[in-house]
Amino acid sequence: MKITSPKWFEMLCCPVCKQILDRVNEDQFVCRAEACRREFPLVEGRPVLINENTSVFRIDDFLEHKQTTFRHGGKLKQVITQFLPKTGVNLKARKNYKKLENILLNKGKRPKVLIIGGGELGEGLDALIANKNIEFVQSDVTLEPRTELICDCHDLPFPDVFFDAVIIQAVLEHVLDPFRCVDEIYRTLKTGGIIYAETPFLQGVHMGKYDFTRFTDLGLRRLCRRFEEIDRGAMCGTGMALAGVYQAFLKSLTRRNTVRKVLAVFGRITSFWLKYFDYYSIDTPASLDAASGLFFMGRKSNTVLSDRDLLDLYKGASSL
Repeated sequence: MKITSPKWFEMLCCPVCKQILDRVNEDQFVCRAEACRREFPLVEGRPVLINENTSVFRIDDFLEHKQTTFRHGGKLKQVITQFLPKTGVNLKARKNYKKLENILLNKGKRPKVLIIGGGELGEGLDALIANKNIEFVQSDVTLEPRTELICDCHDLPFPDVFFDAVIIQAVLEHVLDPFRCVDEIYRTLKTGGIIYAETPFLQGVHMGKYDFTRFTDLGLRRLCRRFEEIDRGAMCGTGMALAGVYQAFLKSLTRRNTVRKVLAVFGRITSFWLKYFDYYSIDTPASLDAASGLFFMGRKSNTVLSDRDLLDLYKGASSL
């Protein structure tokens, strides 16, 4: 009996050896390479393609429906959070995604886009993902409702030059080797393909033990040195950064979890207004030096940005 599945299932590769996978039944893929022949399960119809030799995750984590990166908390916490004012605002995502949409629609018929960390809808992404003329693959390392594919971006289970764009929003801080992940993105992108990345700069640890790295503006640009720059800058400003530090300060005053939660609520109520300064300051040079979060959009290139040329790209306050 023929198994109905998305077209991109036919192009899935072994995350270990990068050979094409064969779907042998409703619940299993097998690597086609005779020297490999690794088996990979499907959980609730979603392929689990993890290279256990290199990943911190295990296939059994998903077979057993373990919580990995996301911690949603109880219903009471979700209700309280819903009514609390937000202390941050992403001022550039929606505009950047509109620019990406225009680029993609000029590429031809139904471009393919990989979303890394797509288990939850990224901020500003809703309009782009609603476009039926673009094909999306939403991957993550957690069994969230939007997740279509479980994979670790250190080893993307796709062939070379496959995607027209890759979106990696608020993920690079959570991977152990961001340079390897960006190399994998480069490998799977078509010639002229687009990377869109957002990552925090001045933010405290979030997602607990799955948080490893922060990037300055030039740090993020160097990470993407094999891409021709389309645009880059701050998308969450200094007001959001200040609110985050203030809330972290309050929570550091106690070891008691209950008191910390109360202080967290107090911190949000008394600091949410700081984000409104970002509407004015987001594009100033000093904001770039102390932003809460940064973005980069670039096109796959055959040239590599040198470190000497990188220094000439600094546009912070000291460049004035």
